[in-house]
Amino acid sequence: MGKKFILNADDFGMSEAFNRAVLEGYQAGILKSASLVANGEAFEEAHKTIIPVCPDLGVGIHLNIIEGKSLCLNLDKLTDEYGNFNNSFGQLLLKSLNHKDNTFMEQVEKEFRAQIEEVLKVTKVTHIDSHVHTHSIPRIFELVCSLAKEYGIKQVRTQFEKPYIMPDVHRHLTLTYPINLIKVMLLNVFTLINEHQVKEYQLNTNDYLIGVTYTSMMNSLAISYGLMAIKQDDVNVEALIHPCRYEDGTIDNHFVEFQITKNMKLKEKIENLGFEITNYVEKED
Repeated sequence: MGKKFILNADDFGMSEAFNRAVLEGYQAGILKSASLVANGEAFEEAHKTIIPVCPDLGVGIHLNIIEGKSLCLNLDKLTDEYGNFNNSFGQLLLKSLNHKDNTFMEQVEKEFRAQIEEVLKVTKVTHIDSHVHTHSIPRIFELVCSLAKEYGIKQVRTQFEKPYIMPDVHRHLTLTYPINLIKVMLLNVFTLINEHQVKEYQLNTNDYLIGVTYTSMMNSLAISYGLMAIKQDDVNVEALIHPCRYEDGTIDNHFVEFQITKNMKLKEKIENLGFEITNYVEKED
């Protein structure tokens, strides 16, 4: 297999700024994969304007039951009276643990099916992941694996992140960093629980993920040090980013993540570490 590296832009279709970032990142040659949000405000622009001019972009489905409006009606376990999603990750986790009432899981399945089918109408799909990692929740993960198998999607993201530290003291002194470490521990445990579902449904998954430890603080250095922590020869690593390219010149953490996609020194570093920059289309081939 060799050493494969996939840089994936989550939230493709959320806004025009996300779409611009995907287009420019793809043109730069590092970004070869993006996950499309079916209920995103710029979904139509993404599949009508961006995807046609990015013929080698691997497009996944970014399942979303956290933010925005649902595609389906009458999802009282997931949305408010106006159809807006209103659950946090923790609330979804707690609801998934209630095995006496199947209504929650039935509504999740209904919405996931609608989102999957909406994306499949407009493009080929290489993989599935989710907004705020909601599909890592074990009961929801099994559902996603079942749906992936049914719809012929071979790749589902898992979230095991190998521990690493980048040499930037300021990032470690924020409140965000210890919260991220808790997320990493939880998602690593969930991945260990979920791995057997990947095998049971005969799917593929990444060996490691980079992007949770430094959520909201990601930059090129984080990716470099994340990859240096991985010593295996045959390994598939995905790094997730949420890049935005703002027309008004706004600079925030999303713009910093956009700059990752244009960093040719990072590209050289990744290749010097022995990784092939690819996507899930090329991986399947």
